[in-house]
Amino acid sequence: MTVKVTDAASNRIQSFMSSRGKGVGIRLGVKTTGCSGMAYVLEYVDEVTEFDQVFVDNGATIVIDGKSIPYLAGLTVDYVKRGLNEGFEFVNPNSAGECGCGESFTV
Repeated sequence: MTVKVTDAASNRIQSFMSSRGKGVGIRLGVKTTGCSGMAYVLEYVDEVTEFDQVFVDNGATIVIDGKSIPYLAGLTVDYVKRGLNEGFEFVNPNSAGECGCGESFTV
C-alpha cells in the first residue's frame, strides 16, 4: 500500500510541523460522519503506535491507523488554493462518491 504526497501538500505539512516544533508527522484517518458516511481526519502525531503504518513521501510523514488503512490505500494528498479557499484535498481511489459539499465520502 502507498500514500502519495504532492509537492504542495508536503510543503504545507513541513511548514505545520516546523511551526509546531515537535512531532513525528500528520495522522490521517477516517471517521463515520457526514452525509456520505465517512470523513477525513487530520491531526498531529507525537508518537507512533504498533497499529500505525508510517508513509514518508516527498519529505512528509503521514501516519495512518490500522482501521483506516482499507479506506485510504492508494490515496494522494494534495494542498490546493482556489480563490479565497485553501486546504488539503484527497484523491482517493477507494471513494465511490462524495457529498455535494465535499466534506464526506462513501466507499
